[in-house]
Amino acid sequence: MARRRETRDLTRAAQEVLGYPSLRSGQPEAMEATLAGRDVLAVMPTGHGKSALYQLPAAVQGGLTVVVSPLIALQRDQVAALAEAPGAPPGRVLNSTQAVAETDETWAAVDAEQPLVLFLAPEQLARDDVLERLRARGVDLLVVDEAHCISAWGHDFRPDYLTLGAVAQRLSHPTLLALTATASPPVREEIVTRLRLRDPLVLVRGFDRPNLHLDVRRHVEDRERREAVVDGVAALPRPGLLYVATRKDTTAYAAALAERGLSAVAYHGGLRAAERREAHLRFSDGSADVVVATSAFGMGIDKPDIRFVVHAATPETPEGYYQEIGRAGRDGEPAEALLFYRPEDFGMHRFHAGGGADEELLARLMRVLRRAAAGLSSKELARHVDASTRRVTGALNLLEQAGAVRVNRSGVRAEDVTPGKAVRRAVALAESRQRVLQSRMDMMRGYAETAGCRRRFLLGYLGEDLDEPCGHCDTCEDGTATTWDAEHSTDGVDDPFPVGREVAHREWGAGLVMSTEPDRLTVLFESEGYRTLSLDAVRDEDLLSLR
Repeated sequence: MARRRETRDLTRAAQEVLGYPSLRSGQPEAMEATLAGRDVLAVMPTGHGKSALYQLPAAVQGGLTVVVSPLIALQRDQVAALAEAPGAPPGRVLNSTQAVAETDETWAAVDAEQPLVLFLAPEQLARDDVLERLRARGVDLLVVDEAHCISAWGHDFRPDYLTLGAVAQRLSHPTLLALTATASPPVREEIVTRLRLRDPLVLVRGFDRPNLHLDVRRHVEDRERREAVVDGVAALPRPGLLYVATRKDTTAYAAALAERGLSAVAYHGGLRAAERREAHLRFSDGSADVVVATSAFGMGIDKPDIRFVVHAATPETPEGYYQEIGRAGRDGEPAEALLFYRPEDFGMHRFHAGGGADEELLARLMRVLRRAAAGLSSKELARHVDASTRRVTGALNLLEQAGAVRVNRSGVRAEDVTPGKAVRRAVALAESRQRVLQSRMDMMRGYAETAGCRRRFLLGYLGEDLDEPCGHCDTCEDGTATTWDAEHSTDGVDDPFPVGREVAHREWGAGLVMSTEPDRLTVLFESEGYRTLSLDAVRDEDLLSLR
């Protein structure tokens, strides 16, 4: 009864503060936990209302809410959204593009000790002067938006996010709220670990998007695929997004679509800021039919009527793919998620995945840290070893996970580990990461090549079970999913490995069952990543035991 009353109170507050008619699944639970001072990780799709999870608590509890947001354009959109809400506190932005007068106005608003939501990029929190002013003011709620950026397993990893756990400590660990639109189980685990969340409430909601039609078209020749992509996009309802693999392809496909009479805009990270803003504006106001983009486009896009997301090449991982197709059909109307697939796509992914750890850099860092009389910052270490801060941050991340260094408010210090042992541990960890990344690529290939239900496959990867084929993907419509299920049916055989069951493998150790199909199951192993196992082999060779 008390829980129902709390939910009614939050719903009423959402109506008064945000103008929301009701709250969606998971929103009341996240808000209640946040207001009670409990850390929260909320994994909800684009359009599910993640921003409300901090907007309402900020209005109810007052004080200072700090939102870490990776893109300046996204920060300004979030401030505008607060201004439109009838009872929300005001928002301010702090970033490197501001004039001095604007920065002074922002700090004056922070120091006024009125309810305020402050948006800033993670680079701002790397500055001691910013941290000290926030610490002196007191932060009531720290929000990490796009939290998957903190995970080296995530599809949009950003080293600047790695410092946020230490930042929270320096701010006396206010209540933490981490938000992301998609995070597979290993990404969720790393978010919790890296942000140092305390007994967090982990909420996962709304992965299944029934209005998205899933389709994969396989091609052998690159020229044939390119022609099919242009034909396919030209035939779809608009507006939409076409994701491509390279910057060169953005202009090539945009030109080809323009020849078909479409208003197409090219977008990639190498464009000037003004050109990127113009592309965003044209897509938002409807003057562009299609944006042809690399994966640099899309974070924070707030356009509900995107009718298709087409991929001209296969993304590296299923979570990156899911994040991108999730931008379509946010209005609940039918939308298309279409992938043009060539097996050769994965050769490029393996090439870009790079090699292992930089053993020389790891050893130099350990030697410097063991000689240092006090903790050193990553910038100081970068000067000592003559390497970029980005490379040093990545190496320190490995060393910290290997238990060779510790990071706190006084900087980075070496643990009582020899440089040789520290390097060996870090290298082993990096090799494990490579195996996990390869397993995720294999799962993306599995999605493209499965004869079963594609929605079932994708949701299983993300940790959700779909009992029956969806009926709304190409394999279901072609009948192959139903036929495949029937051919591999194990009716009458008890399933000892349901989704979510903890198991142990003789060689790979502990794992978690992520999905089951009639003849196979997929298990996520901590050190090996995703592995698909034949059920016959599991039974005949006794490969798995229950934990």
